[in-house]
Amino acid sequence: MFASSQKQSQRQRGLRARALATAGSAVIMLLALAGLGHTADERSAPVNQSSDGVAIEGYDPVAYFTDSKPVMGSSEYTYQWHGAVWRFASAQHRDAFAKSPESYAPQYGGYCAYGVSQGHTASVDPAAWKIINGKLYLNYNREVQQLFLKDPSSEIEKADQNWPKLHK
Repeated sequence: MFASSQKQSQRQRGLRARALATAGSAVIMLLALAGLGHTADERSAPVNQSSDGVAIEGYDPVAYFTDSKPVMGSSEYTYQWHGAVWRFASAQHRDAFAKSPESYAPQYGGYCAYGVSQGHTASVDPAAWKIINGKLYLNYNREVQQLFLKDPSSEIEKADQNWPKLHK
């Protein structure tokens, strides 16, 4: 009877261990699927994108820094980031963005910086742009950009405070 009880106990421990391993694997799988290889910030940060998922109307974000003007990107040079497709004028621009997207991506997910400072999101005109302190800011149009540029430090401060509330 003792040997039988010992075998039954070992079998129960084995079953429990397998159940725990299976449950642990399931939890790991769910966490992996939920993350899909992205950080929480990357999943939650919205990007102003077209209905086909292209960011900033297909303009190359790196070109604002390197060419000092808006340049249309190409579908030949793309990079997926924050749930959007980013287009670039060259492989070099794409590679620079891929190495450091935060250095080149427009602030507030590419939404109008002045709009965000006022507590809402709005689309942008890629020609209404400004680099301030090494960061790219886009605006709805050139008239709205002039409002933003009257006191950019104050507008950026307000936008920085509003942005977390706008993309929850």
